[in-house]
Amino acid sequence: MGEPPRLVATDIDGTLLSDDRALSARTAGVLARITAGGTPVVLVTGRPIRWLQLVYDQLDAPLPAICANGAVVYDPVADEVLRADPLAPELLAEVARRLRAEVPGVSFAVEIVDSRQMRHEAHYPLRWDADAEAIRAVESPEELLAAPAVKLLVRAGEQDPDVFVRVVAGALEGLAEATHSSYSGLIEISAAGVTKAAGLAWFAARLGVDERDVLAFGDMPNDVPMLTWAGRAVAVANAHPAVREIADEVTGANTEDGVAAYLEKVFGLD
Repeated sequence: MGEPPRLVATDIDGTLLSDDRALSARTAGVLARITAGGTPVVLVTGRPIRWLQLVYDQLDAPLPAICANGAVVYDPVADEVLRADPLAPELLAEVARRLRAEVPGVSFAVEIVDSRQMRHEAHYPLRWDADAEAIRAVESPEELLAAPAVKLLVRAGEQDPDVFVRVVAGALEGLAEATHSSYSGLIEISAAGVTKAAGLAWFAARLGVDERDVLAFGDMPNDVPMLTWAGRAVAVANAHPAVREIADEVTGANTEDGVAAYLEKVFGLD
């Protein structure tokens, strides 16, 4: 497999975690051994900062994270946001205007305060978030779009996400990035040029690591920019077809410790 990478980047949901959001002892141990050996590991996720504790509770030590599909770079040791690329309020307003005109029954939520808080329209369906302090419904559409947001979340009932993302991206062409990381019809929107690849490129440059020396793992379409950018791209066996198509290699599924198995081979861990 050539020289070991100088930086390991991995998605979380569907890649590192099992389907019940558990991190296996094997995977946690491999990540700990790699970092102890001097190779940094960074989590690259669509999730917000406030969700990371679920993962950190299962790791030997917290790992740096690129959140909100590249919009936020987070240092958990200092609890510090190193970089943020939000959508400005005027841009949010134009995105919302276009999508309300294009998509019947559309509803929105926003990740604000560097993804430490979420605001949503009253009719926006919450699927997993239930933190009363960080998450609440807004009184008006104007309030929803009043603050810079690192991510805009879009739903319109049950949708085929692969079809729906094309509709949304078409309406926003040149204005913002649209992607998805679930099968429930949720579309995730970031500022133009903000992707997992952009966030990871900034993080790698900060460490002095070239893209050729980055090993990345992923499973969903929002991982495609990162996997295309990285020197070595590995899909888990359960990955979306769009990810398997562009990956250099495929490892075992998330339920089979696929990432850990691949890293054990790359780093010669017995």
